[in-house]
Amino acid sequence: MSQVISTLSALGAKPIESLSVEQARRQPSFADAYRRVLQEERGTASPGPAVRTRDITIPGPAGPIPARLYTPAQSRSGAQPLVVYWHGGGWVIADLDTYDASARAIASATGAIVLSAHYRQAPEHKFPAAHEDALAAYRWAVQIAGRLGVNARRIALAGESAGGNLAIGTAIAARDTGLPQPVHMALIYPVAGTDTNTPSYRENSAAVPLSRAGLLWFVDKATRSSADLQDPRLDVVGRSDLRGLPPTTIVNAEIDPLRSEGEALAVRLREAGVPVEQRTYPSVTHEFFGMAPVVANATAAQGLVAERLRGAFDTRTPMTAR
Repeated sequence: MSQVISTLSALGAKPIESLSVEQARRQPSFADAYRRVLQEERGTASPGPAVRTRDITIPGPAGPIPARLYTPAQSRSGAQPLVVYWHGGGWVIADLDTYDASARAIASATGAIVLSAHYRQAPEHKFPAAHEDALAAYRWAVQIAGRLGVNARRIALAGESAGGNLAIGTAIAARDTGLPQPVHMALIYPVAGTDTNTPSYRENSAAVPLSRAGLLWFVDKATRSSADLQDPRLDVVGRSDLRGLPPTTIVNAEIDPLRSEGEALAVRLREAGVPVEQRTYPSVTHEFFGMAPVVANATAAQGLVAERLRGAFDTRTPMTAR
């Protein structure tokens, strides 16, 4: 983890709060640092497991949504399970390529097709534009499942950081609008609250790659006013009704301002009767999940998520609370 952080600095990345949006979108990402370390350590920057990809577009409320389908080389027979995945980036930066490693790993480890969906980003499109696009992507996946070779009764949601917030927001919206519920949610260091004075915010105020000041920069760009922070789609732990949601896996990093709200979300979900497995991985930072095999705990976290998703897709292995 330390090597990836040092490499990010060597590549010239600056604290995001010191940059304009355009500069932040152009500067080296944590994914770039990870690929550089992978190249130096293993002599390859290969994207990883053998997975076929195909770029597509999804109809959205304000126009086509870019997306990418990941199909494992070793697919199950018959209709496949599907994971609808949303990348991170604070609703402002990053894209399908930035989080390619995570989507690729989930597809390979679960044997499921992964639909990685982009979304409108701020500040050009402020809250709730990304949430509207996320729900549209899930609705499309449910409706078009047969044409994708997907079993519509075996669809799960996953997301990292801001994408984790989109995943749980989509599950809540599906419940409230009568759409079929996903069979599972995998929330990887999700944005789940709007309190920036939690223990993990205080402990990790200067963390890399995500600091308290960086998060406030994202909030400023993504929201229209402070009133948005009262919306249950953003303040999930404080304001959302979490009853009736699917079994959930939550992954958190120890060195991350978002750790406390991820742990609090697990408590809230259990109180609402939702089976949850939450795990905080030590000695890693925000964005670690896609960094297997460079970061050992990324391998462990991917294994946990894959195990839980496979169990959700297999009706013989019911998900239970732990």
